[in-house]
Amino acid sequence: MSKVFVNIALSLDGYMAPEGMTMEHWDEPEFKNWGAKWSALMGWIFDQQYFRHNLKLGPGGETGPVNDMLRHTAERTGVHIMGKRMFDGGERGWPEEAPFHTPVFVLTHEKREPWVRPGGTTFYFVNDGPERALEQAREAAGGRDIRIAGGADVIQQYLNLGLIDELEIALVPVLFGGGRRLFENLHEPLPSFRIDKVLDTPKATHLRYVRM
Repeated sequence: MSKVFVNIALSLDGYMAPEGMTMEHWDEPEFKNWGAKWSALMGWIFDQQYFRHNLKLGPGGETGPVNDMLRHTAERTGVHIMGKRMFDGGERGWPEEAPFHTPVFVLTHEKREPWVRPGGTTFYFVNDGPERALEQAREAAGGRDIRIAGGADVIQQYLNLGLIDELEIALVPVLFGGGRRLFENLHEPLPSFRIDKVLDTPKATHLRYVRM
């Protein structure tokens, strides 16, 4: 059966997203310059050759263990699941060829027809909860794994349902001081994980946990 996994970047103080993160307020001082904080969190990935190729950012980029890890994550993923907040930001910020290249199931109360993008990405809008979204994702995954892409609220829902098999976290040495925490709003019983792999670099520590 397909594995359900989380693959995200996290600030040193535990935030997935900085405070004030909306596309309308990219670098306005009154919104705490969230764009600069987000760039600091994600800077490591923009240096990788595979990521640059996938987003058509031009030639160059680093090769090596982190680049191989990104390629493996993409190759194992057959479906993505995300929340409406993440989709709304991406709909405005992603290029025309969205960077997923798989079906993407969006948890939302909005009723909307599937949105087909170039490059193999189609967004489907699910109105009846995270479990139903996962059922549809399993049907579409073709035996590959299912990535819970975010945001924090969606990941918390799947953790509370006990449906996450693996956590892959790039822990980045940047402090946000506020924003959207990953590990909030959780309730018992919580799943147990063990450390499976650690890849240490100057820009991020890549941690992989698997369900016990």
